[in-house]
Amino acid sequence: MAQRRLTDFFARRRPGTRAASSRAKPIWRTPSPAKPSPRASALTMGGSRKRARPPAEPVHDKPSPPARRKLRLPADAVCGPGSPAAPGSPAAPGSPEHSSPRKKTKKAALSAGQLPRLTPQEEKVPSKVTFSELKSCLQRARELGARVQELRASAQRNEAGEPNVPEAERHPAETCGEKAPAYQRFHALAQPGLPGLVLPYKYQVLAEMFHSMDTIVGMLYNRSETVTFAKVKRGVQDMIRKRFEERNVGQIKTVYPTSYRFRQERNVPTFKDGIKRSDYQLTIEPLFDQEAGNMAPQLTASRLLRRRQVFSQNLVERVREHHRAFLASLNPPMVVPEDQLTRWHPRFNVDEVPDIKPAELPQPPTTEKVATAQEVLARAHSLMSPRMKKALSDLALRTAEPSSPGFPSPVLPATPPATPPAPLKGVSQDLLERIRAKEAQKQLAQMTRRPEQEQRLERLERLPELARVLRSIFVSERKPALTLDVACAKMVDSYHVAMSPGEMEKHVELLSELLPDWLSLHRIRTDTYVKLDKAADLAGVTAQLARLARAEAL
Repeated sequence: MAQRRLTDFFARRRPGTRAASSRAKPIWRTPSPAKPSPRASALTMGGSRKRARPPAEPVHDKPSPPARRKLRLPADAVCGPGSPAAPGSPAAPGSPEHSSPRKKTKKAALSAGQLPRLTPQEEKVPSKVTFSELKSCLQRARELGARVQELRASAQRNEAGEPNVPEAERHPAETCGEKAPAYQRFHALAQPGLPGLVLPYKYQVLAEMFHSMDTIVGMLYNRSETVTFAKVKRGVQDMIRKRFEERNVGQIKTVYPTSYRFRQERNVPTFKDGIKRSDYQLTIEPLFDQEAGNMAPQLTASRLLRRRQVFSQNLVERVREHHRAFLASLNPPMVVPEDQLTRWHPRFNVDEVPDIKPAELPQPPTTEKVATAQEVLARAHSLMSPRMKKALSDLALRTAEPSSPGFPSPVLPATPPATPPAPLKGVSQDLLERIRAKEAQKQLAQMTRRPEQEQRLERLERLPELARVLRSIFVSERKPALTLDVACAKMVDSYHVAMSPGEMEKHVELLSELLPDWLSLHRIRTDTYVKLDKAADLAGVTAQLARLARAEAL
């Protein structure tokens, strides 16, 4: 039995007479359960559980097929009605198509070059309802897209501060430049320290440019070297890492006109290939105050510092002019003394101050060049005879066409009278005037407040909570008095804001100054003791401190 299985194995693996017979007469039949194949019976009798390999095929100069192959049916077998794999005929249970007959049938039909047959449901043509639904979906998508575009446009207008009006009503010629970044538009709000007369971002950049330019000019001037704009530009750009152009030099001249003297000179020694010695260059010379002495002046550190302070004061004065105009445009208008102004109005947008207009710098002289015939005639006008001059003038009058009347300039509409907004309709005008006057008085007090007063107000606002903390410390310690150092150290640990013990002592002293009956300080030898009335009503104490803070703020 073993010899028979071995012989059968080699006969199937080796291309021989059996392979030739299979080539002459291919077998495409599917085994049926009624008549099992002799090979299957032989394997069954042998008792082996191995799966039988398919018969070998002849070699045709092609790579050998894989060991596991699929059943391939010829075209006539697929198309014939009696084929076992035809659609509509049941598949044999022992065949490979038994698990998925429809899938195998479709593959066989596609391999034969024919399209698979469609079921009655698949052969249905899409009805008119389907097309109508598709059209309605497309129309709905278009409406949603238009709605999204409209919402985006309205959101952009809201961010830019424009009124929400339809696009058709907006002015077509309304164009604006690129929007400045936020760190420039809100630069004044991000400044550390106490609020004061803060400069706009562009003014601070110009002040930095002047400081760098003054440093470079001072170095070159002290070495008795001719200062040109090309040298200053390179040095300033290396220092501040920003572009420095002639426009910035013109702005510096506008702010501080007595700082430099500008001239166009040539025959200045240069070491560049792009600049010739005969070309005109913008030279810069610093100006000094008239001082006694025959020695040549030098740009020392003290002079540089003084010039920098003068430039900053001139910038602040320019912002004050715009602030004055803003106060005059308020309702009611406000007038603040310049020596008492310590900060800008709350509604005055510092960073929207207009830019400084650059002053005119000396330009190189232009050489006259004749380029057109009209210029030639103008040059030769003095060489013409009177009769020729008259003839030319008559010809010019005849050929000159009357200029078309220009469009009249649009007349701006008159400013409508100030009307109260809709929410204020029905409110008495006297009441509105009193409220505006009170608000203007409050803003005036806020603009003229000194830094010392600002610090005192901040301490007054912290006192109600500090009073609660101090009373809880005395209750927990169960002592009639505590040293000032111990009390301040415990208050620093208990307060939610980080504060130094020295700053906390100033708060305790202010608390004893405002409420001497509730808190008292006793200095005994080298120590200071704090004594607190624990029987007093804490709510009344905090209410009194809040009232004092409000009165101080007005």
